[in-house]
Amino acid sequence: MKDQEERSLKVAKRKEKSIAEEAERLVKEQVRRKAYLAREKAIEEAQKERKAKQSEKHANEEIEQSAKDKERKEAYFDREKINTEAQEARKLKAKKQPLE
Repeated sequence: MKDQEERSLKVAKRKEKSIAEEAERLVKEQVRRKAYLAREKAIEEAQKERKAKQSEKHANEEIEQSAKDKERKEAYFDREKINTEAQEARKLKAKKQPLE
């Protein structure tokens, strides 16, 4: 009988130990999962932030490029106007000069 009681006691202790180990494993797994999710969230937020900065930078670059294109176009038309006016002036000068 004493052997039976000792075995039962050992089995009960093993069972308690197993339950405690399982609880500890679950706690560790929960901590790992929370840490993993926190890292994933941080990565996701960083990606969102980078994407927002890139979008803002792209928008600013488009505005700058548009302004440069406008300036370039205006400069071209100004040069064309000057050339046309110079050509007109040469024609008038040629008309005024008597033919020899």
